[in-house]
Amino acid sequence: MKLPIFIADAFTATAFRGNPAAVCLLERTLDEDTHQNIAREMNLSETAFIRKLQPTDDFTQSSRFGLRWFTPEAEFPLCGHATLASAAVLFHKRKNTNSTLTFVTMSGELKARRAEDRIVLDFPLYPTFPQDVHEVEDLIKAQPWVLAYGADLLCPGCGFECSYFIDFFHLNEAAIGDTIVQDIRYSPDTKNLLVRLSDSYDRSFLESLKVNTEPLPGIEKTGKVRGLILTLKGEPGGQTAPYDFYSRYFAPWFGVAEDPVTGSTHTLLGPYWSEELGKKEMRAFQCSR
Repeated sequence: MKLPIFIADAFTATAFRGNPAAVCLLERTLDEDTHQNIAREMNLSETAFIRKLQPTDDFTQSSRFGLRWFTPEAEFPLCGHATLASAAVLFHKRKNTNSTLTFVTMSGELKARRAEDRIVLDFPLYPTFPQDVHEVEDLIKAQPWVLAYGADLLCPGCGFECSYFIDFFHLNEAAIGDTIVQDIRYSPDTKNLLVRLSDSYDRSFLESLKVNTEPLPGIEKTGKVRGLILTLKGEPGGQTAPYDFYSRYFAPWFGVAEDPVTGSTHTLLGPYWSEELGKKEMRAFQCSR
């Protein structure tokens, strides 16, 4: 069996930067094990599989395709950089003649369109929700520990030092230690935990923060959390263009200790920071390694 496979660096114009994804073009259906085995052999954070929806479809002429994403460990529900890489392969390597491509995925229909020398993705927006103490108790089963939340270790649900509230932060403590956290949200659509660090920190702090992801899958085993986002408010520009917010992303539950650039996390980072900053257009920078 011969399958054309491409590797593309997404979210960058420079070789060996951004986030690499493998893109596999399928002329026929593969069994589930083969998808996973190919992704494991590629050993990148994501391998994308583009499939024809109809036998008469053509990678050059058709505008609708099926799309799935696999990490080396499991199928992933939504991936931005591998979608961008898939569109780039179709537009630039297969010379697809359409201005807009539609991908049918497990997260719905996603569109990628040409925009001069760029490709623009149209992704969904997902809300995030603060957790009250009862939700927190069910969300994270862990031992109590101590982490500063804002100025004091106080539960926003009851206003006191609450054991349920402290239990909730064990997942974060295992990863980031005594870092001051300003806000925590949960996305049920993506199963991501969004952790906003204190505004007293700057980009260099987020970049240098040593995050221990190894114990996280052992701490959170319920399946409710499958990814951890650390985010930080942006800074004035100075000599460089300003960014509205920064982030890093970790998905050890899928075998990805840290993802270099993650389009899918911005489906919830975008709405969150839009509300916090009162802006509709924003510039973001992911500090992941």
